[in-house]
Amino acid sequence: MNLRRTLIYTLLLLACVVCVSCKSARKKYLIGVSQCSNDIWRDKQNSELRMGTYLYDNVELAFATADDSDERQVQQIDSLVGEGIDLLIVAPNQVGTISPAIDRAYDKGIPVIVFERKTDSKKYTAYMGADNHEMGKLMGEYAASRLHRQGTIVEVMGLKGSSPAIERHNGFMEALRQYPQISVVATLQGDWTEPTAYNITKEWLQTHRGEDVDLVFGMNDRMAMGARKAFDESGSRHPLYCGIDGLPGEGGGIQLVREKLLDASYIYPTHGDQLLQLAVDILEGRDYKKETSLMSAIVTPDNARVLQLESDEVIRQAQYVQQLHELSAGYLQQVGTQRMVILLSAGIIALLLVIIIGIRHYHQQKVRIAQERGRLQRKQLEFYTQVSHELRTPLTLIDGPLAQLAATPEMQGASAATSNMLDIVRRNVGHLSALVNKIFDVQLGKKTQGMTPSEIDELIVNQTKEAHDMRLNETPADALSQPDGDRPTVLIVDDNADIRSYLTAILQPRYRVVEAADGRQGLEKALEEVPDLIVSDVMMPVMNGLDFCRQLKENFVASHIPVILVTARAMDQHQVEGYQSGADAYITKPFVPDVLLARIDNLLKNRKTLKNLWAAAAPASESESDPADNNDNRPDSTEGAPLADGKNGFIARFKRVVEERMDDSDLSVEAIASELALSRVQLYRKVKALTGCTPVDLLRKARLNKARRLLTESDLSVSEIAYSVGFTSPSYFSKCFKDEYGIVPGDARQ
Repeated sequence: MNLRRTLIYTLLLLACVVCVSCKSARKKYLIGVSQCSNDIWRDKQNSELRMGTYLYDNVELAFATADDSDERQVQQIDSLVGEGIDLLIVAPNQVGTISPAIDRAYDKGIPVIVFERKTDSKKYTAYMGADNHEMGKLMGEYAASRLHRQGTIVEVMGLKGSSPAIERHNGFMEALRQYPQISVVATLQGDWTEPTAYNITKEWLQTHRGEDVDLVFGMNDRMAMGARKAFDESGSRHPLYCGIDGLPGEGGGIQLVREKLLDASYIYPTHGDQLLQLAVDILEGRDYKKETSLMSAIVTPDNARVLQLESDEVIRQAQYVQQLHELSAGYLQQVGTQRMVILLSAGIIALLLVIIIGIRHYHQQKVRIAQERGRLQRKQLEFYTQVSHELRTPLTLIDGPLAQLAATPEMQGASAATSNMLDIVRRNVGHLSALVNKIFDVQLGKKTQGMTPSEIDELIVNQTKEAHDMRLNETPADALSQPDGDRPTVLIVDDNADIRSYLTAILQPRYRVVEAADGRQGLEKALEEVPDLIVSDVMMPVMNGLDFCRQLKENFVASHIPVILVTARAMDQHQVEGYQSGADAYITKPFVPDVLLARIDNLLKNRKTLKNLWAAAAPASESESDPADNNDNRPDSTEGAPLADGKNGFIARFKRVVEERMDDSDLSVEAIASELALSRVQLYRKVKALTGCTPVDLLRKARLNKARRLLTESDLSVSEIAYSVGFTSPSYFSKCFKDEYGIVPGDARQ
C-alpha cells in the first residue's frame, strides 16, 4: 500500500511538472492571403502581415500571388480553401471576375476579408482599404492648385475593371469639373505596371507631337515614372508628374518626390499589421468593424524630407523588430529544446524515483523481515539458553560430585555391587548430559550425532575415566602444602550458591577462594582483592557475566586478571560474545573439574612466565617492591633456573637479543626473528604460546623495565632515558610508562 501510494504521488507530481512546464493549449489558425499582383506595395503589406504574427504564435499565413491573372487568382482561392484555411484575406484583381470564388469560400463558413480592392459580391465578412474615390478627388484638387486652375492633364489609369482604377478616376474627374480652365487631354488605360505606362504614353506622344501637357496623373507611382520615361525619350517638355502609393524606402514614392522626379504622391497605406489584427478579432469572436477606411496624406516637395525621415525610421525599426524576432525565435527554439530536455529529465528522474522508492521499499521489507527473523531467533535463543542453563547447572552439580566421589579411597575399595550402582548413576548422568548437548548443538552433541546409545555410553565412560586418571596423576600435595597466603587467589562469581560451593570444593585445595553472588558484587570484590584469576557465570541477575568481564577489563587496576567464563550458554555465538567481552577462556556446563583446574593452571603459569621473563635483569630489591609481583608470582631461584634449558632456553635467547639492542629504536620483530633464525610468523607463534603475549608487547615491557631501573639508579633526564631504551618520543615513552605502572616517569624517581 505504501509503494502504491508513493507511486501515485510521484505520477501526480510529474503531471503537475508537465502542466506547469507546458504552455496552455491554444487553437492554431491558418489564414490564406490571396494577392492580385506582386509589387513593392504588396511586398510591404505582406511583410507587415508577417510581422503581425509575431504577436500571435498561434497564427500561420499562407500567401498566394495571381500576377494580375483573374483565372489564376480563382484557382489559388479554391486551393487555399481546400487546404483548410480558417480565414481568407483577398485583394481582388477585378471587381466581378473572382466574385464566385469568394462566394464559394464564404458559403463554406470561411470568414472573408476584402482589402484594398472591392468586389461586386456581398458575401464578405469585412472590408479594409483606403477611400480610392476620395484619394482621386484630392489628387485632382492638388493638380488644379499646382496648375493655377488652368492647363492640360494626361491621366494614366490602372487595370481596367479594378475598383481602385474606377474610383480614383471618378474622384479625379469630379474635382476637375470645378475648374473649366483645366482639360484632360488623354485618359490612357494601363494595368498598374511601369512598362505598360511607358508604352501607352510613348504611343500617345507619337500621335500628339507638339501638344503641350502640363501635368501627368499616374494612378500609382510606377505608372507616373513610366510616363516620365516616355516624355524624356520624346524630347518633349517635361510636365509635372503625380502618382499614388507614396511608399517609403529606396525607389519609393516619397524618395521620388524628394528627388523631384515626381511632383507629388499620395500615401496609400498598407497597414498589414492592422489587417491581421482584424482577422484575429474575427477568428476569436471579438468585436470588429465591417468597413474600415484607412486614412492617408499627400507627399509634396514641402513635406517629402520629413516623411522620408519618418519612413526611414519606420523601416529601421521594422528591420530591428525583424532581427529581434529572429533572435527571439532562436531563443524560443532553445527554450523549447530545453523544455523538452527538462520534461524528459523530469520523466527520467520520476522513473528513477519510482525505482529507487521501489528498491527502498523492497529493502525495507527485507530489513523488516530480517529484523523479525532476528527477533524470533533471539527469542528462540533466549529460550534455549534459559532452558540450557536450567538443565546444565543441576547436571554440573550431579556429575562433578559423582566424579569426585568415585575418586575417593572409600569408593575405590567399595564392593562390586556398590561400584556397579555408582557406574549406573554416572552413566545415566553422562547420557543425560549428552542428550542435552545434542539438543542444544554444542560440541558433545555434535560428537554424538549419529551414534547409538551404547556408543554414547562408551564415550561418556571413557571421558570420565580419562578425567579420573588425570586427577590421580596430579600431585595436589604440593598445592596443599603451600601456606594460604602464598597460594593464588581465585574469585568465584555465580548467583547459584550450590555452584559456588561446588567450585569452592574443587579449587580450595590449590587456591585461596573468594566468592561473589552477582556481577556487580564480583566487580567490587575484584577491585578489593585483586585476585590472580576469576571464574564467573554468565547468566546472573544485577550484572551478567559479559558486562562484568567487560567492565573488569576496562578497569586499570584489574584489567590484567584472567577471566574464565563457566556457563550453560554453549552455542558458538555465545562463545564469540564471551571472548569479545574480554574473557580469557570459555568452559561450558557440565564440565569436568580437572579440565577447569588445568585451564586455571595454564593461565596462571602464563602470567608467571611473563613476570619472570625480565626478573633476572632487575635488582632483587625492585622485584620485591613491585606491587604487580604479589603472592607467588615473584621470581625465585627455582623458577629462574629453568630459563637455560628446553623452552626456557629460547626465552633466554630472546631476552638476550632484546637487551643487547634495546637502545636501537628501529629494532623490529623481523630483526629479532632474524637473530633467532626464525621467520616472523614462527617467532610470533612461539612467544605467544610460551608467554601469552606478542613479541612487540614483550619488547615494550623490557624497555619500560630498564627505563624504570634507570630512573631510580641514574641522573639521566627522562628524555635521555627514553632515547636510551629505544623510544623515539619522550611523550610516547611517558604514556607507555604510565599505562604500564600507573605513574608518570617523574613520580617513579620519588
